[in-house]
Amino acid sequence: MPKKVTLKTSQNDVSPQIYIESIESEKTKKQAVELDLLFREATGMEPKMWGGSIVGYGQYTYYRANGDEGEMLATGFAMRKSGPVLYIIPGYKKAAPLLEKLGPHKLGKSCLYLKRLDDVDPSVLKNLIIEGLADLKARYSVKTDN
Repeated sequence: MPKKVTLKTSQNDVSPQIYIESIESEKTKKQAVELDLLFREATGMEPKMWGGSIVGYGQYTYYRANGDEGEMLATGFAMRKSGPVLYIIPGYKKAAPLLEKLGPHKLGKSCLYLKRLDDVDPSVLKNLIIEGLADLKARYSVKTDN
């Protein structure tokens, strides 16, 4: 029988604004504020915290091969020591043309690693968020009201 999976990184009631304000480095805090604005514009959603350090926008229910299901953020970001990390959940298979225009970055399966936000084109970044969310919505039911 399928079961509900609870991940370590789950949505909680911590305020994203309080999290952002608590970032010690002014440079990192400024980048977090800029990313929050960019994600709000791109998604039309209010952020929620996921785990202790991920600012997420929307959520969806995923299903494992064995039928188990869990909730995960639809898109979002985290501020890490190495720089901002963006979560574009479906991945980047269709994003090659945008990634070529973005600026310096590294990719994980669903993660986009940046050194500094100032090094990338914000309009391209916004389009990556929009396209990633559209791709996710094509496969899953995405809740936009958290």
